[in-house]
Amino acid sequence: MRNRDLAKLVAGTMLAIAPSILAASAQPLPPTSPPKLAPVLPPAYVVDLLTADGMAAFGAQWKHMEVKIVEGPALPNAMPGYKTSYDITPHAGVKGFDDSSWPTLEPKQLLDRRGGGKLSWTNLTMPAKIGAFDTANAKAVLTAYVDDYAEEWVNGEVPRRGGITSPATIQGFNMPNRVVITDAVKAGDKVEIAIFGINGPISVVAPNFVFFRQASVEFYK
Repeated sequence: MRNRDLAKLVAGTMLAIAPSILAASAQPLPPTSPPKLAPVLPPAYVVDLLTADGMAAFGAQWKHMEVKIVEGPALPNAMPGYKTSYDITPHAGVKGFDDSSWPTLEPKQLLDRRGGGKLSWTNLTMPAKIGAFDTANAKAVLTAYVDDYAEEWVNGEVPRRGGITSPATIQGFNMPNRVVITDAVKAGDKVEIAIFGINGPISVVAPNFVFFRQASVEFYK
């Protein structure tokens, strides 16, 4: 029932959000890193982030927090009659976000059906080697496959450009997101990652849950 209520809330706010977006359309968004397409060739090495061993390779943890829709004031220059806007909280994608109070999940728990929310791990550290694989100068790609939709934040931003494919953003109904973390791994590099998940289609009440189908880091050489 809680899922259905959340879905109804999202659907009910869509029309209220639209005027605020239109009112802000003349204000350019801050620039982000240009999106990069991940290789389609088989990777040289894959680390499964749904396993304890995979997370231990990076010295990382999964954490989770439910997202809430919150009401705020209308944006400047909003059309007459619109007094409110809607947002989500928390915004865990910002660089340096403090998730110390969030509950920690075992990697296998990402497969559990949850009501919705964000899952993140911080300070993912690139090791010099994973097993016998030398990571130096490899291209690293994060693959997150969330049922139904996901957005991936890397080091405080969602790499994107209007009008072109931006893999960090929603890719379609039940499709994976594959985001290039770095073109050349250097041992000791730290990466902050946050993943936003939501059920869809967003305009339809979804009687199901949010869960991961896949989470991995792929290396290409």
